[in-house]
Amino acid sequence: MTENPDRLPLEGVRVLELGSLLAGPFSGRLFADFGAEVIKIEPPDKQDPMRNWGKEKDGVGLWWPIQSRNKKSITLNLREEKGQQILREMVKDSDIIIENFRPGTMEKWNLSYEALSEINPKLIMMRTSGFGQTGPYKHRAGFGSVGEAMGGLRNITGYQDRAPTRIGISIGDTLAALFATIGCLVALHEREQSGKGQVVDTALYESVFSVMESLIPDYLLAGYVRERMGNILPGVAPSNIYFTKDETYIVIGANADGVFRRLCEAMDQPELADDERFATHHARGRNMKELDLLIEEWTKSLPAREALIKLEEKGVPSGMIYTAKEIVEDPHYQEREMILKVDHPELGEFPMPGIVPKLSRTPGKVNHPGPEKLGKHNEEIYSNLLGFTNTELKGLRSTNII
Repeated sequence: MTENPDRLPLEGVRVLELGSLLAGPFSGRLFADFGAEVIKIEPPDKQDPMRNWGKEKDGVGLWWPIQSRNKKSITLNLREEKGQQILREMVKDSDIIIENFRPGTMEKWNLSYEALSEINPKLIMMRTSGFGQTGPYKHRAGFGSVGEAMGGLRNITGYQDRAPTRIGISIGDTLAALFATIGCLVALHEREQSGKGQVVDTALYESVFSVMESLIPDYLLAGYVRERMGNILPGVAPSNIYFTKDETYIVIGANADGVFRRLCEAMDQPELADDERFATHHARGRNMKELDLLIEEWTKSLPAREALIKLEEKGVPSGMIYTAKEIVEDPHYQEREMILKVDHPELGEFPMPGIVPKLSRTPGKVNHPGPEKLGKHNEEIYSNLLGFTNTELKGLRSTNII
């Protein structure tokens, strides 16, 4: 059998994407990047707010084309019985439903997993919410910001003398999307053995909490409550930002013994590696402030680029703190196709982040930006998938079902 070099790894998987904004649709984007047919479903009278989020260019939101790339767009009113009936028909030939409503919403619409799995026992339902489908908080509204706060991240982000701060992106939603996508891929693999689908229940706060490293044993076993520490990690040194001669900052991470020795060589101070204040991981952690001052004394003597060359020659992890300008100019980003340019019907050439991860044999692909028109693929999906006639489609439009 001849292998098709253009075949994407998730071709043949059909995903129905309900919900809006970030966590659920980000998962849909990941599936679409690798070839799944992702059908984005929006109410006919209430488009996904993401269409207008971010900066605008000529009245076009600049986030939507990225978040909804490779997807198809249809409209369907799930608040009405007829709309619910149509979704059930679509479920018959679908693999995954993505929803990120408040728990109970799908049940209110008579679209519970139990009901849908009777129609299609192989169906996988990705359910992403603030607090999950069970527990005393399940009915609470929960955005990514709340998940970041209650997952423990906000309390350790920022500086001790200031209020907790946020990371500059919607990291809670993105982490939930990544965990939910992993869960769906696991469920797809398991389905190969069992022939059955299942629910993938992902909570925003749990997704954040899952990356909080040793936060809990630090507290329960060592009596230590992690605090805001600015640019450092407690007991991990050197790992910080350092000011340079040309008044910019660079990042240096040299907390492992061997790497620290190479840093000392780059600084022309090899004796520091054997100094009892810095010779071991724990010693460096105890003397972090003193060590950082010594390193910054060196970085202040050199322009950033020159310091980075010396660090690179010695194999010390280091780098500039990039803005968008440095990213788009960086040859490594370009070589690895991390800034793709896709044709947009209104804006022309549209730059967006490339695909992660890189697969050597069946890499992902971006064919088009997010559909600019609400319900752009109504005729294609409803006619080809469900066999609706033009007369039927006209009737559905007139009754605000699509």
